[in-house]
Amino acid sequence: MRKILIVDDEINIGILLSKFLTRNNFSVSTATSGVSAMEYLSKEYYDLVLCDYRLEDTDGKEMLIRIKEKYPRTGVIIITGYSDIKLAVELIKLGAYDYITKPLYPDEILNTINKSIETQIALNAGPPAEISETPKQRIQKQIYSQTDNFVAGQSNASKQLLKQIQLVAPTSYSVILTGESGTGKESVAKAIHLNSPRRDNPFVAMDCGSLTKELAGSEFFGHEKGSFTGALYTKIGHFEMANGGTLFLDEVGNLSYDIQAALLRTVQERKIKRIGSTKEIDLDVRIIVATNENLANAIQKGKFREDLYHRFNEFSIDLPPLSQRGRDILIFANTFLEVANQELGRSVLGFSQEVEECFLTYNWPGNVRELKNVIRRATLLTESQEIQLKALPLEISTYAKANAIESTMSRTEKPRDLKNAALEAEYEAILKVLREVNFNKTKAAKILNIDRKTLYNKMRAINLEK
Repeated sequence: MRKILIVDDEINIGILLSKFLTRNNFSVSTATSGVSAMEYLSKEYYDLVLCDYRLEDTDGKEMLIRIKEKYPRTGVIIITGYSDIKLAVELIKLGAYDYITKPLYPDEILNTINKSIETQIALNAGPPAEISETPKQRIQKQIYSQTDNFVAGQSNASKQLLKQIQLVAPTSYSVILTGESGTGKESVAKAIHLNSPRRDNPFVAMDCGSLTKELAGSEFFGHEKGSFTGALYTKIGHFEMANGGTLFLDEVGNLSYDIQAALLRTVQERKIKRIGSTKEIDLDVRIIVATNENLANAIQKGKFREDLYHRFNEFSIDLPPLSQRGRDILIFANTFLEVANQELGRSVLGFSQEVEECFLTYNWPGNVRELKNVIRRATLLTESQEIQLKALPLEISTYAKANAIESTMSRTEKPRDLKNAALEAEYEAILKVLREVNFNKTKAAKILNIDRKTLYNKMRAINLEK
């Protein structure tokens, strides 16, 4: 369970935040002064400090400096009732993960906390490199240690991916990451950033898929207070937040054509203006973009600017799907099991042989993200030392049984009588359709033109029910 220290001299705010975060599975302590906060930190480790900027005995800036000097592995988020952009930028440069203005919104602060802890885990991963190590060895050691974000496997596909990260990380090249959804594009972007000369500066991730045309400009470039209806305060955009570091743009293919044009100007000129401002801000930002779409096809259809594509495409990495990474699946699985044990306070030691075989034969349409979620769920359900097949979702355990049945059918002598031949053809048709729809029973029944009850009966007849 992650530990958070709240530092606020307003007792009511501390109590409300503590109750909210406790309900969201955090271990929370509260302090009402800088002195008491430092006492808490001296006694035990905290993943994150939520610190109000104005305290009776000090301020958030001084607290940030002291925490980063004494406890560099602890993340810091500053909370204040005032919006001061210069101060916000200064705090972020001093090492704060973020700067949040009151009033606090539950979803916003929870999202910021989770991202801060993820970033801190990545930064904390592994011991410092020895001076005797070569740059290549140091990069490989750091990448291998980032188990919660990037897992380096032993398959040829994984080795090739690692080689590309090692090659591009020390450069300032913009990078396009392509691959199926869930293949770990953000973790690769973080690995590139953390093994680059920009590692001590911000890594800022932005989901372009959730942006509306109206909000995109403000999210990218920021805005001044009063620049449009609803602009109640000055906002720093993602480019400005990432200045000196890396900006990761996920699902970049979903951006509107107008925003693509604005992005092109920014990438070319390396300057931005907040909406409503005439002041230009110089940028030094490395851009990494990710997409699960084919941008070349999007260019042909007029949905993506070719000139912007070439600005981004100084280097490209195609992430292999999980199904093409062989026994690396078990490396991922064991890594995610360690993380799940820590999150849930469990001590599950491993997987049964049946589960391992299931992992290696399943097609993993959701890739690494699906595997991680499956293992978190299975760890929660498991009370013994090993995760058993019954703890897996139905579609995965059913897939494994289907493979076993299909293998048995292929080994047995083909039936000579017409009735058995018809039954085998029917079973093969059912298995084929179930695979195509990832074992969604409703879709399969519709394709097969039978009702769900009939499908369940036929699945039960060939031992496909869990």
